[in-house]
Amino acid sequence: MRVTLASWKSEIFDVVLRFLPDWVQIAVLCVVVAVVLATWAYKLKHKLAHRRAVRAGQPVHAAAQYGQGRGADYLGAYAPQARQDDATT
Repeated sequence: MRVTLASWKSEIFDVVLRFLPDWVQIAVLCVVVAVVLATWAYKLKHKLAHRRAVRAGQPVHAAAQYGQGRGADYLGAYAPQARQDDATT
C-alpha cells in the first residue's frame, strides 16, 4: 500500500513537469519561485506600510468617498422593516 504525503495538486504538477524538457522544467520552477517571492514581498510591503501608518497616527483605512455610504446602508433584505404604526403620513 502506497501512501503519498503530497497533495493531488502537487502530484499533477510533478507529472506535468516530468513530460517537459529540462530547460522548460527549470524555467517553470524559476517562475513559480519568482511568483512566491513576489507575493511574499508584496505582503511584507503592505504589512510594513500598515505598521508605519499606525505608528504615525494616520488613519489606516481610507475614508469613504462622497455618496459611497457604509455597509450598514446597504442591508438589502436584512434591513429592518418599517412598522405600520411608525409610518408618518
